Amino acid sequence: MDFGLSDEQRSIQEAVAKICARFGDDYWLERDREGGFPHELHQALAADGWLGVCIPTEYGGAGLGITEAAIMMQAISESGAGMTGASAVHMNIFGLNPVVVFGTDEQKRRMLPPLIAGKEKACFAVTEPNTGLDTTKLKTRAVLKDGRYVLNGAKVWISTAQVAEKMLILARTTPIEDVKKKTDGLSLFYTDLDRTKVEVREIEKMGRKAVDSNQLFIDGLEVPVEDRIGEEGKGFQYILHGMNPERILIAAEAVGLGMVALRRAAAYAKERVVFGRPIGQNQGVQHPLAKNWMELEAARLMVMSAAWHYDTGRPSGAAANAAKYLAAEAGFAACQTAVMTHGGFGYAKEYHVERYLREVMVPRIAPISPQLILCFIAEQVLGLPKSY
Repeated sequence: MDFGLSDEQRSIQEAVAKICARFGDDYWLERDREGGFPHELHQALAADGWLGVCIPTEYGGAGLGITEAAIMMQAISESGAGMTGASAVHMNIFGLNPVVVFGTDEQKRRMLPPLIAGKEKACFAVTEPNTGLDTTKLKTRAVLKDGRYVLNGAKVWISTAQVAEKMLILARTTPIEDVKKKTDGLSLFYTDLDRTKVEVREIEKMGRKAVDSNQLFIDGLEVPVEDRIGEEGKGFQYILHGMNPERILIAAEAVGLGMVALRRAAAYAKERVVFGRPIGQNQGVQHPLAKNWMELEAARLMVMSAAWHYDTGRPSGAAANAAKYLAAEAGFAACQTAVMTHGGFGYAKEYHVERYLREVMVPRIAPISPQLILCFIAEQVLGLPKSY
């Protein structure tokens, strides 16, 4: 059993960190204040091929695993880019996994290379205003008419829809009352985000201003049959193939954000002198930071375990959910401690830790709540009766 990174994995970590080093604190402070998608980071990562880290080589990707992707995403977040930098490329890494697994060769050759090259951006449209995490109750309908599907409905919390050219969208093709299983009758499409048929309305939020979140109002969007992924009615099963990788990657991002917050807090504690001694000499300051490191390191190991499960074809649901839960909680605790370690200056934007605390709420909330993860572990791992 080897807990160390391989030479290749370490080189990935170093190469991504080197790219991110070109985007310093001032860049991310401006993005946090002014907004504006971080196109420069997106293009820099695309130029070196990182947007296709998990996509097979025959379609222009690197053909690596979720383990390598997790290392990459932690490095981006840990550079100080936080969830803003990570979310700018997050969809590229996991989102088109259903296309890789279930798409035709023609679809893969048409859909994947532009994403890898950074010529196109995509958003992931599943969540709806009145269904939340109850995905089988989606209201967005796709009706086949004259060889094209016509979509109508609404989606919410859709990241990057302001800048995306493409959309991976889940819609109901068969009414729920007409299917034997409620998970049937949902179909998956990867298609153009036609803004004449889709109104994209941005949601103002507490953090990650540069990476937009939106509500989508879809009215008569026509989608060619060629843009449907896999069989009609099997879309729910297809998106499950992207859920565990997404949990693993957002967990890695949370660890990275917690680590950079911890690093800043420790540096400040060494330099800040009160009552004639650095505050880091006081156990009241030391102990919370030491606890944060242990929690983050434990979460990182859980992330790597989950990624190993996924990459080796083993069942990964429990490990992926546990990684997401533990990393989000550890990241939040570290960011909160970093603010408190800085005292009043922790509330000042120039020290960055307040931004980290706002951004670390994202992995706590999304893509699934901590409460539902606990329900999943209780039911699927411990065999307890379903509670919802």
